[in-house]
Amino acid sequence: MFYETSTNAHGLPHDPFKAIVTPRPIGWITAMSASGEVNLSPYSFFNAVSERPPMVAFSSAGRKDALTFIEETGEFVCNLATYDLREQMNLTSAVLPRGESEMDHAGLKAAPSRLVKPPRVADALAALECRWLQTVPLNPLGGGDPSYYLVIGQVVGIHIDDRYIVNGLVDTAAMRPIARSGYRDYFVATPETRFSITRPGG
Repeated sequence: MFYETSTNAHGLPHDPFKAIVTPRPIGWITAMSASGEVNLSPYSFFNAVSERPPMVAFSSAGRKDALTFIEETGEFVCNLATYDLREQMNLTSAVLPRGESEMDHAGLKAAPSRLVKPPRVADALAALECRWLQTVPLNPLGGGDPSYYLVIGQVVGIHIDDRYIVNGLVDTAAMRPIARSGYRDYFVATPETRFSITRPGG
């Protein structure tokens, strides 16, 4: 099949775009407002975008609390969403009144960060402390107001649960990180599905 996205006339019950661009890591973002309110929410349009210096980015549909808080204080944390925390991660996607804690709503505990003010999820097996670099409005072809905003941050500190450092390497698969697909689907990384390939030239 083929369809043009300008009309989205694919004839399917649901838009297949997100089922094709998959799996997508989940940016489980902690942000704090200037007045100290904490927001925790998952973003499925998220990834690393640079290694030196390390940078990450996530895309927000509209100007949600996380985006507003990050621009107010210039800091945020990306918590690793794993299989054991899947239900809590999902609960933090609930639309709550501003100022109501998603952490409390999901039964999660906060842990202090080292270099930024927003806390991290205490049970997360890894977390990236970030400083905000810029927000980029994602302007569509043909003009019009953006509906998504790309938030870019530089990673200034990294937390890793020591149990998952094996022979000097992070055993990512053992952490069982989850990733978003289309519809209501997720994927989980496991040691059984891991494989290695050496690229040409070493």
